[in-house]
Parts: sequence; C-alpha cells; structure tokens
Amino acid sequence: MHSYITSLKHHQAELSQCSLCRDMQGPPVFGEPCISPVMLIGQAPGFKEIEVHQPFAWTAGKTLFKWFQQIGFEEEWFRKHVYMSAVCRCFPGKLKNGIPLKNGDRVPTKDEISNCHQWLSREIEIIQPELIIPVGKLAISQFLTVNKLNEVIGQSHNPSQATPCTIFKTPANCTVIPLPHPSGASTWPRTEPGKSLTSEALKLIQLHPAWKKIR
Repeated sequence: MHSYITSLKHHQAELSQCSLCRDMQGPPVFGEPCISPVMLIGQAPGFKEIEVHQPFAWTAGKTLFKWFQQIGFEEEWFRKHVYMSAVCRCFPGKLKNGIPLKNGDRVPTKDEISNCHQWLSREIEIIQPELIIPVGKLAISQFLTVNKLNEVIGQSHNPSQATPCTIFKTPANCTVIPLPHPSGASTWPRTEPGKSLTSEALKLIQLHPAWKKIR
C-alpha cells in the first residue's frame, strides 16, 4: 500500500510540471492520492478548480455530490476514498478563436486530449481500478462508444469484453458505469429519460463490489 501511494505521489509531482498544451490554463488539477478500487473521471477542470486545485469544486461539483448523497456518501468522504481524475487536467478556457463562448468552457482539442492521455493511462496502470465512473460524454467516450447518452447511462459496461473502440485499456475485471455531466448547461440529467437513467446508474454504483469495499 505504501508503494501504491508513493507511486501516485511521484506521478502527481510529474503531472504538476506538465506544460504541453499552449492554450490550456494550469496548474494541472488532480484528486487526493488514495488507495481505492474506484476512479471517477471528468472532462477537464473549470477556472475555479485550478484556483483551489480540486476536481469538481464549483457548480457542477455541487450537483455531482448531491447525486452521491442520494446513495449515502458525502463529499468529504468521497474525496478521501475515490481517486478523482480527468481526461484533461488544465482549464481549457472560455475562448474559441478569440470569441467568448456563451455556454460553458471550451471543449479540449484532440491534440490536448492526446497530450494528457499519458497521465490518465498511468493512473489506471497504478490503481488497477475495479470500477471507473466517467462523467460526461467526453470522458465516457474514452472507454465506450457513445452516440447518445441514453444508450450507455443506466448500464454497467465491461470495455475489455467489447469490440476495441476506445482509447484506454482497462483491467479485465473493471466495470465502467457512466454518469452524465452535472453542468447546469445540460438539461439531460433533469429531464426524462435522463433523470431516471442517472438514478439507475447511481444504484448500480452503490451495488458494485468495488463501491462496497470502500464503504
């Protein structure tokens, strides 16, 4: 266990020095190094997250942790028992070609996602998670083929048994249970069928053996 945490701390020290993406705003954000069979993977931090250096630290995070409260887990506990990661670790910004975006943050480019691939891949290698919870379509698409959210949310998936179609290789015993993005800009989790499918996904997470281990 000591070497596990040491490896994560060394990894995070290297990650904190990353400056590969010219248009991304750092510093890189990551969760507490904890011993856990569960990983939560978001899209990218917002401006508030890079200020406080904590994943899901602002409006979307409030909604996300309300979801987990529904199955009995408070934010403080969650942060200490689930390793929180992301597809990209720096803030993409609110500009696109010099024009302010009206709805939310800029979506990371393919090159930015590719640059950050090594960090998430290394975390999966170190942690060997039994349960991955990708949050939002960009994060989900790193593990599953997704056209519409209602085709993947509310279900358990084992990517290693599916047709190879994704970026990250998961351990053979790893389950992926996706959640929609909790951003206020998205109405999907608040309307049907998204509302019911989100609730079903939370129930699957609650019943998963890896989740029971950290309880």
